[in-house]
Amino acid sequence: MRVVWRPFIFSRRLLKVENCNATVSELLIPLAWITVTQKLRKVPDIFFWGQRKRFSTMPEIEANKRDSELFSPPSDVRGMMKLDRTAFKKTVTIPVLKVRKEIVSRVMRSLKRVALQRPGIKRVIEDPEDEENRLIMLDPYKMFTCDSFEKAELSTLKQLNVSPQISKYSLELTYDNFKSEEILRAVLPKGQDVISGFSRVGHIAHLNLRDHQLPFRHLIGQVMIDKNPGITSAVNKINNIDNTYRNFQMEVLSGEENMLTKVRENNYTYEFDFSKVYWNPRLSTEHSRITELLKPGDVLFDVFAGVGPFAVPAAKKNCTVFANDLNPESHKWLLHNCKLNKVDKKVKVFNLDGKDFLQGPVREELMQQLALPKERKHSVHIVMNLPAKAIEFLCAFKSLLDGQPCSSDLLPIVHCYSFSKDVNPAKDVQQQAGAVLGISLEACSSVHLVRNVAPNKEMLCITFQIPASILYKNQTINLEYGEDPPLKRQKTDNVFSEGNTQIASNT
Repeated sequence: MRVVWRPFIFSRRLLKVENCNATVSELLIPLAWITVTQKLRKVPDIFFWGQRKRFSTMPEIEANKRDSELFSPPSDVRGMMKLDRTAFKKTVTIPVLKVRKEIVSRVMRSLKRVALQRPGIKRVIEDPEDEENRLIMLDPYKMFTCDSFEKAELSTLKQLNVSPQISKYSLELTYDNFKSEEILRAVLPKGQDVISGFSRVGHIAHLNLRDHQLPFRHLIGQVMIDKNPGITSAVNKINNIDNTYRNFQMEVLSGEENMLTKVRENNYTYEFDFSKVYWNPRLSTEHSRITELLKPGDVLFDVFAGVGPFAVPAAKKNCTVFANDLNPESHKWLLHNCKLNKVDKKVKVFNLDGKDFLQGPVREELMQQLALPKERKHSVHIVMNLPAKAIEFLCAFKSLLDGQPCSSDLLPIVHCYSFSKDVNPAKDVQQQAGAVLGISLEACSSVHLVRNVAPNKEMLCITFQIPASILYKNQTINLEYGEDPPLKRQKTDNVFSEGNTQIASNT
């Protein structure tokens, strides 16, 4: 950033101006350096400052710009496909106040309101004409003349023997001084949406670009790397998660192609190859929510475990965990993360299809757990986090167990995830799950709103106890779920009623 000293040349004459016909719109522009010289052609060296209707000894300043223009990149970068950082140089006019260097900190405390607040730009710089002085950068949308100071500010300046006279500087902005959104807004076609965020997965910025942004994708990737410390790779998803292993194809837009990454979530560490497994940092709150429902000694079956964001915290809470994932890469990193977090002795890991896992290891363990005395106080939870298809796997619970039904208090609690585009997403998910099980769940389940995935598309979690009539063979099914008590709902913040359904949202 280069600063060029250009002191104001102040007029020695003060002339009385009468019959000034400047319009209100010209006089009341609070966010720019303005000039009304066309109204004051006959008054040399002086211009009328309209907001306070006083004279200023400042010369003309060619401006009349809004904030978005003054601190936005040059207009000629529009349409740039390959990033050229040198093209972002721009000179702007900034008001400054000259003070002695030994009192800078005291002056700055009194000028917090009007000091320049711009990331990457120093608010105090050296005076190129006098090494004993410093120059304080002021907000060009608040400071026009010395009359722009408030009384308290002027009083402090007077006490410190600082002249309130304002000078101007030509400040050269470069690529480093602009935010990523400002750069992309200047480059992309006017009126088009600008990407405002991304998912951070360790050193990787995971973008989800729209069609109109694709021609600029490599530039966008590089800007994300430049403007976000620690990001060394930017990728874009190029297809939906619709394959067997829940991963997706991605294109490296800029930076290194190394997809082996490490993330920290809820005080646990996970390592994995992001190109081969599923990981969503936006589910951190949901992982924590489910973990908080568990008590030490509880049993958790994680049907679609991924790399362990449910299994590891549950094991750390001294729960007995059975974790499964069909993807060999997820299975590999699940084992690795259990060891990494020192819970490998508490987690049994499987590499099976979800249905095979439910009808095999889960069935065997449930037979043992539900045969224990009624006095046992440990709950059994089954997490099914595969929103696109998990509800389909609920059919595996039908007639899963033999023998006499256990007490209803001991029946497993299912947390099943799903997407919905319905106007009533909670009811939609309940009806979907109920249709698979052949019962009604509307009066005996809770639905948690996890997050908004896309416009008119929600991710939800339906929680319910599996009725004995479904879980055990040769049982009479009560379509209204009447013979088993409904699930005791957890106390949750931000709970909204919708009919007989509770909808709780993450915040």
